[in-house]
Amino acid sequence: MRAIQIVTTRLSSCLRPIRFEFVSSSSSPRLISNPRRLICTAAATKSDGGRSGSIVAPLVENEEEVQKIDVNPPKGTRDFAPDDMRLRNWLFNHFKEVSRLFGYEEVDYPVLETEALFIRKAGEEIRDQLYCFEDRGNRRVALRPELTPSLARLVIQKGKSVSLPLKWFAIGQCWRYERMTRGRRREHYQWNMDIIGVPHVTAEAELISAIVSFFKRIGITASDVGFKVSSRKVLQEMLRKYGVPENLFGRVCIIIDKIEKIPIDEIKKELESTGISEDAIEQLLQVLSVKSLDDLEDVLGGAGEAIADLKQLFSLAEKFGYSEWIQFDASVVRGLAYYTGIVFEGFDRKGNLRAICGGGRYDRLLPTYGGDDIPACGFGFGDAVIVELLKEKNLLPELGQEVENIVCALEKDLQGAAATVATALRSKGQTVDLVLESKPLKWVFKRAARINARRLILVGKTEWEDGSVSVKVLSSGEQFQVKLNDLE
Repeated sequence: MRAIQIVTTRLSSCLRPIRFEFVSSSSSPRLISNPRRLICTAAATKSDGGRSGSIVAPLVENEEEVQKIDVNPPKGTRDFAPDDMRLRNWLFNHFKEVSRLFGYEEVDYPVLETEALFIRKAGEEIRDQLYCFEDRGNRRVALRPELTPSLARLVIQKGKSVSLPLKWFAIGQCWRYERMTRGRRREHYQWNMDIIGVPHVTAEAELISAIVSFFKRIGITASDVGFKVSSRKVLQEMLRKYGVPENLFGRVCIIIDKIEKIPIDEIKKELESTGISEDAIEQLLQVLSVKSLDDLEDVLGGAGEAIADLKQLFSLAEKFGYSEWIQFDASVVRGLAYYTGIVFEGFDRKGNLRAICGGGRYDRLLPTYGGDDIPACGFGFGDAVIVELLKEKNLLPELGQEVENIVCALEKDLQGAAATVATALRSKGQTVDLVLESKPLKWVFKRAARINARRLILVGKTEWEDGSVSVKVLSSGEQFQVKLNDLE
């Protein structure tokens, strides 16, 4: 095999990588500049016609020129050290257990999706928040900003192979390049529960019941959190009443969704830009301030679908046992274009936090992607705001590391024996922290306290020759010897 020498030249205070290419085993190297990486490619002729290979080496600067990296994650993102992971797992386990109790099946989707999946109607805030790019195959892709479009894609893909109704849940990471505030980051994990194939309000009622069950499990009460409930059909009926064209509905929903986020004068200006008259805007905003179904019925009459759906939802809330958690609020429309009926948002009653969760009915989403016209509804529940609420309520659990056993060899040549003990315990489903180095007992006891170990198992020479180990129960101080085969 020929020896290949890699050479670097200095240019503008940097190492400039170069590329040597051998055309054949007998040829001289040819120098090719390559600003990104150092590649050395050689072709070796063999009796069977030859085979080419490549060696890739990273660009290495002189040691004194190496700069320290920023050890913080990119702005708006998070690391999850062990303490953070314990909290995340605790939260996710509650998400999963509630979903299981309600009979939902878990699904997941790629974090990277086709960009077109998330490009819907102009003006949607999410459109401008995509982390999107062109991959090396010249395909437009995006990191998912939410889970519902991926759900719709999977339902369409499965087609007739799945039986309706579907009750699915997912917990996935989502990405949005947005302005960061308390409880709002550029990446977050989201718990979704969705029902596909049920056209009745019973579906929305069950979804809200699931969220209430979750709140109760973690110590949140109806005095801490509530749900604002309305229907997109309310807004549709109001716009129809004031002669607003149907094609403006999506834009108006997006503007109305900002009511609690920007000054009311800005809301009026944005509504005026759609061509709605000043009189219609004033009437619209007046109705959106309605907080009771009786008052809404006075405005719209009692014959519309919106009133009927909402009355049924409030009736079902009593049956499910969460009527004290929900209230009517006509201004709730949700910002995503695909919602079509009942919509709801979980909110902090003190008003210190943004929406905790939200969802509703999206009957026309699947046809948007070329699927069958199947009714659907669901919700999204992020991990960031709920953690802020738990902090505020002093409800964050204490989640220290917990290990059942710590195993330590008292002499260096017994390290293998200690490994045998650890393996035996692990095979019985017990957690074991094996001390991998020779350490003084003082250090071992400190570590046992730090990891909340239940027992300390010492492997000593005399005991091991007898096939036994010493066991110390750390909570009581009780100590005894036991045969390895009897160690439970």
